[in-house]
Amino acid sequence: MTSIPYSPSLTDRSNALPTSLDGTSVLALKELVARLSREQTKIQDLLSSLGFALRSFNNLNQFLELIPMMASRVTDADGGALIMFRNGQVKLEQIHCQDPRWGQEVRQAFERAARQLTTSIAKLQPTEALIKFPAAIASIDQQMIQTLGEEIQVFGTSIVARTHERGRLFVFSRDPNYAWTEQRQKLVRLVADQTAVAIDNDELTTELRKKERLDRELEIGADIQTRLLPRNCPTIEGIQLAARCKTASRVGGDYYDFIPVGSLGQTVDKSGRWGVTIGDVMGKGVPAGLIMTMTRGMLRAEVLNGHSPAKILQHLNRVMYADLENSNRFVTLFYSEYDPKTRILSYSNAAHNPPFVWRSATDTIGRLDTLGMLIGLDANTSYQDCQIQLFPGDLIIYYTDGFTEAANPMGVQFDEENLIQAFRWAALHYSDPQEVLTYLFDQVQEFVGIGNPNTDDMTLVVLRVTP
Repeated sequence: MTSIPYSPSLTDRSNALPTSLDGTSVLALKELVARLSREQTKIQDLLSSLGFALRSFNNLNQFLELIPMMASRVTDADGGALIMFRNGQVKLEQIHCQDPRWGQEVRQAFERAARQLTTSIAKLQPTEALIKFPAAIASIDQQMIQTLGEEIQVFGTSIVARTHERGRLFVFSRDPNYAWTEQRQKLVRLVADQTAVAIDNDELTTELRKKERLDRELEIGADIQTRLLPRNCPTIEGIQLAARCKTASRVGGDYYDFIPVGSLGQTVDKSGRWGVTIGDVMGKGVPAGLIMTMTRGMLRAEVLNGHSPAKILQHLNRVMYADLENSNRFVTLFYSEYDPKTRILSYSNAAHNPPFVWRSATDTIGRLDTLGMLIGLDANTSYQDCQIQLFPGDLIIYYTDGFTEAANPMGVQFDEENLIQAFRWAALHYSDPQEVLTYLFDQVQEFVGIGNPNTDDMTLVVLRVTP
């Protein structure tokens, strides 16, 4: 059997020292080992405390207050200083010095160096600052040595968070026998790295809070927008209605509405004329949602005047032009009015997707369209009026381009032809407008693919003339 040679432990070695050492040497060596062990334990305790503070403190400033003290203690130095770079400013963030009287001189020296560096950076052009900033920061070490004196032992290291230098950590000692050993430099860099982690965590926390606040604001905006859209379709004599708006994000730019036509103060009459409209603001998200809200309010005000659809769009365009001109956003809008007494639908189009009408008597599909520019594009645009006589069983769908531009994973769009085919099939097989609406939404979703989110707002209004 192979024997394993005996290797004595450190304790065994200290107790079984060579016989050539006398008792005094043995005692001195034991004291050296004990002192090194105590220093190692102290360093571990300090770094452990720093790690605990990093995990526990929610306030970055509280953590930064500890850094100069920790850095000086783990290196047995006289003090430490933390310099931070913020918005082109160099600032003495924290300083620690065991001797308060000498500490005041050190503070003044660091503050003077920080002001000089800030002044030199401020003189640089923005492009120069990006190039010369690292060199200017490096010069602060030399400035500190010159300011404190050659006899002071100074060591500085960078605090780098997210690849950007956020500051420098300095540790100093006036002991002439003090030396910046490799071990001490590593300890200072370790404290600087912990500081960088704290700064990074604080910025991530700030960004998360901003995102949470924005999410809450978006939820409020989405709720307000949902409330502005009709909760239910109105009861109108001679027709049935169904409508749905599916936004790509929480706040969208699609719009539809049902507006009783008449003067302000009149009671809503289900046998009176009703405006049926659909619109789309170019773009998505909050900006589009704000413009959609503005469009709704202005359109409703115009409808109260009792003008024709073309006049309503013309007045709306003139009113909104000044606001939309500087926003680089425009609105497509189709406005129609249905008269239950005559079954005539009057309409005008401001460059919106023309609604489709299915004639039950002939099984044919046509478009409802007139000439007209986008709302907000040209203040002097003219719009045209047109009318269509509807008959029992006829179906009309108002839609936004989110339907025809919905694309599958291959990039192929649903397009108008697919929508017309799906509309014809639904018109032949369903009499309830809600069933037609549900079928068309399902067809688009099946085309896009189950689980694939829609990239644009999708709105559909279905109108059926009842027998």
